[in-house]
Amino acid sequence: MLLKKQTVWLLTMLSLVVVLSVYYVTSDPATNDLAAGSEEAEEEMAGNKDDMKVITEASGDEAFETIRLEMQDKRSKEIEEITAKVASPDLTAEEKNELYSKMQDLSAMETKEKTLESLIKTLGYDDALVRASDNEVMITVKASEHSRADAARILQIVREEIGTNMVATVEFQSSK
Repeated sequence: MLLKKQTVWLLTMLSLVVVLSVYYVTSDPATNDLAAGSEEAEEEMAGNKDDMKVITEASGDEAFETIRLEMQDKRSKEIEEITAKVASPDLTAEEKNELYSKMQDLSAMETKEKTLESLIKTLGYDDALVRASDNEVMITVKASEHSRADAARILQIVREEIGTNMVATVEFQSSK
């Protein structure tokens, strides 16, 4: 059976997304642009104290899961829309590559958010929620106790994983 060129192209691109996602998840975190504990990283943190916000609020466990599901649904819809556009015969190869790149960026950001949530939880926090968009990262951490030093440590992890060009905000919520 002969498949259309568009179908083959789409399947190839989706396969590439899966391969790149697996590669990113299994890659060595030491290849990031900031080295943990280095003087340069400490100077970067000292210069970015204005980016920090520490807010304390109470919240239930269901709130984090609800927000995660909403974010996942939103991204799934975006990817579906992009996939539908890519399948259009009216677009040039350059436009399709641009849409494909956008789809890869969405998948990569979702992977980075999940990685950051896991890294933050390993610091001993009850739960963490990371939401990234454009040039901003919102981190909500559920903890019984917190300090500015805790927020700085979380921001350091975010900058190591995502990079220094993102503005990050840490919000603490009391765990019950």
